[in-house]
Amino acid sequence: MKGKIGLEEHFSITDTLGDSQQYFTPDKWPEFKYRLLDIHERRLAEMDENEIEFAVISLNSPAIQAILNPQQAIDMAKRANDFLAEQIAKQPKRFAGFAALPMQNPDAAIAELQRTVKDYGFKGALVNGFTQLDVDDSSVYYDLPQYEPFWAEMEKLDLPFYMHPRSPLPSQRRIYEGHRWLIGAAWGFGVETATHSLRLMGSGLFDKYPKLKIILGHLGEMLPNSIWRTSHRISIAPRGVKSQKPFYYYLQNNFYVTTSGNFHLPTMLAAMLEMGSDRVLFSTDYPFEQMSEASTWFDAAEISDIEREKIGRLNAKKLFKLDFLD
Repeated sequence: MKGKIGLEEHFSITDTLGDSQQYFTPDKWPEFKYRLLDIHERRLAEMDENEIEFAVISLNSPAIQAILNPQQAIDMAKRANDFLAEQIAKQPKRFAGFAALPMQNPDAAIAELQRTVKDYGFKGALVNGFTQLDVDDSSVYYDLPQYEPFWAEMEKLDLPFYMHPRSPLPSQRRIYEGHRWLIGAAWGFGVETATHSLRLMGSGLFDKYPKLKIILGHLGEMLPNSIWRTSHRISIAPRGVKSQKPFYYYLQNNFYVTTSGNFHLPTMLAAMLEMGSDRVLFSTDYPFEQMSEASTWFDAAEISDIEREKIGRLNAKKLFKLDFLD
């Protein structure tokens, strides 16, 4: 399919590059290091080869969210966003950006979001899960009261918030002991991000800010498959849940999912059935996944051409107001 738009496509600056090294064996790291740092050579060539017209690019993980000192997080976020804006300016018809945000300080996160939208035309924010603050063994989640002004600003700006995974902290990994292969993208990423999303739902956030738009990668981090049971059990035993509507309502009305790194037709069909095809969007998860694999699978997926055009292009064009794309 021509003209696809990708939404979970990562880059790195030299300061955050080391965060991604853990995911690769030493023999493969030099190639992926190059791919993370490159924007205008191999990346663009592969986009052309796979008929991906446009990409909204975001910083690698966990990056800003793993910086303990709030001022250092603020400075690093600005540095990454300024660098990304410089790269986008060289190819504005091929790239846009998600802001990296210093969630250690909600006021600073708001200011950086506003700055990148106003000065650079960024299309929203991508945040790498929970934020650490002051000490290593800390995890701050965004259903907490101090983030309400941030969510109010996200709704006011009418911009999407992409909740990207990160691994659970070492103190939270007892179930993975002896099975390190479960910690990252194979399993732990999805569990961590889905649970964070359920916290947002249960906090009543979407009742206060009903126009919020949250994006999840990997076809929803397993939520489309499990949301009915979660809603059902909570309706029987709420146990302090503050939300006014069933959780599946929020998934269907406040969330979007992308195909990043989950190139499996039954899983995509499940998301389409639960949420509607208007809320499913194409993505690759480059460079951690291959554009060729994502595109070959999607272009041949057994869905209608109308749905393929919506998921591959039109939904993103509408959500991100990409009217300049023909």
